[in-house]
Amino acid sequence: MPEQYAATDKRTGLEVAVTGDFPPHHDDRIRIARTTTLFTRLMSTILATENETERRERFMAIETQLELAEALIRQDMEEVQRLMRETLERMGITAEQMDEMAKKLLEQLREGGDDLQFPLPDDQG
Repeated sequence: MPEQYAATDKRTGLEVAVTGDFPPHHDDRIRIARTTTLFTRLMSTILATENETERRERFMAIETQLELAEALIRQDMEEVQRLMRETLERMGITAEQMDEMAKKLLEQLREGGDDLQFPLPDDQG
């Protein structure tokens, strides 16, 4: 018989329920509860955004982040790279700028990498 965990955001009353066969380990159940609570809070915050354009942008941003997290957990590096590339392109960073950033980052790693500074293209930062 499936179990259910429901989380409610106190600020808005939004409720999210997760139903399924949960692992018996106590730590797993804590993680399920915590993740559901965080997701509920996140959804509530986005839904409370009054500006429609900002709300849609926030939904798209979190969708991408969740897709990225899922691909990382599956260890699908090809999908991770695709999602990262699409995200950077939406930010206005060209393929050439991405290549330049990657080269600079590799140079820093080769030089010791103790004080890494992720290089942004000149017109982005």
